Amino acid sequence: MENTELKIGLIGCGHLGKIHCKLISALAADNSSLAFAGVYDTNKASAEEIAALYGVQSFASIEELLSSVNTLVIVTPTITHFEIACAAIKKGINVFIEKPVTSSLEQAEQLIELARKHPVKIQVGHVERFNPALTALEKFEMKPMFIESHRLSQFNPRGTDVSVIQDLMIHDIDIILHLAGSPVEKIDANGVAVISDEIDIANARLKLKNGCVANLTASRISLKKMRKMRIFQNNAYISVDFLNNKSEIFRLTAKDSPDDGMSFPISDEKKIVYSEAKADSPESANPIKSELASFFTSIQNNTPVKVTLESGKEAVEVADKIIEIIRETQKQVTSN
Repeated sequence: MENTELKIGLIGCGHLGKIHCKLISALAADNSSLAFAGVYDTNKASAEEIAALYGVQSFASIEELLSSVNTLVIVTPTITHFEIACAAIKKGINVFIEKPVTSSLEQAEQLIELARKHPVKIQVGHVERFNPALTALEKFEMKPMFIESHRLSQFNPRGTDVSVIQDLMIHDIDIILHLAGSPVEKIDANGVAVISDEIDIANARLKLKNGCVANLTASRISLKKMRKMRIFQNNAYISVDFLNNKSEIFRLTAKDSPDDGMSFPISDEKKIVYSEAKADSPESANPIKSELASFFTSIQNNTPVKVTLESGKEAVEVADKIIEIIRETQKQVTSN
């Protein structure tokens, strides 16, 4: 499909959908092989407003949009992802699906089966994979043995249709599975619904089959925002600040090894080398734009997408197990 024009449609013109629309329009303006065809939303006024802003069509139905595009971006409530994605895949349309990929593990597995029958590109919107704080670590050998993550957000009624695990923690679940490269063996978790009807704050401890242990905390009732991860492995400690798009790396090396950053000796034979990794430019500091550009490039060059359906499914599977454990614990507490 190299150099083939992509006719891009978007479904879901809410808060996040509007951000995607702005970035798709910008990418299309810089690349003649990308065409932003139009949008659809159940809120007709919202769709028409976006369509007028970017000079694209507001489609009357999902079916009408799918008949006019070969690439689809889904930015709708999670509960609708499966049905929309299935309809697009069956029509041979490439699909970008915001995270979580589906509202259940069963749906994710069905999508994977369907995708095997249709030669389309499908990418899941785990946007932190494209954060410069994380991509800067690709040049380092990553073999984490302990990971600690904190993802805290101020309360916002938007997004409370799902738990904080599906809303926020799933980002860190995906990153941990990606970095460790090992399935989860055991989960301990606890959480509580504080303001909404769903779990608003949660902590989970994951033990992976390769021995790595991860401790995750997610809250959407915090007074301040935080998106940090600390990674410990043999001879290295890495602090990742997703909010500020930068990482700090502390590596233990031989005293006579070349420096690529500030260093200080700790013995006659060893030294610690400190380096900071961050975005090279404001452009690269926009992870949503980077993930969309990567998806479009994968389609046109027929190369693998960076975040696969399988990765999306694995994150949903772990998230579902965490929720199940927390709810079971809550039942026991209530019954006592």
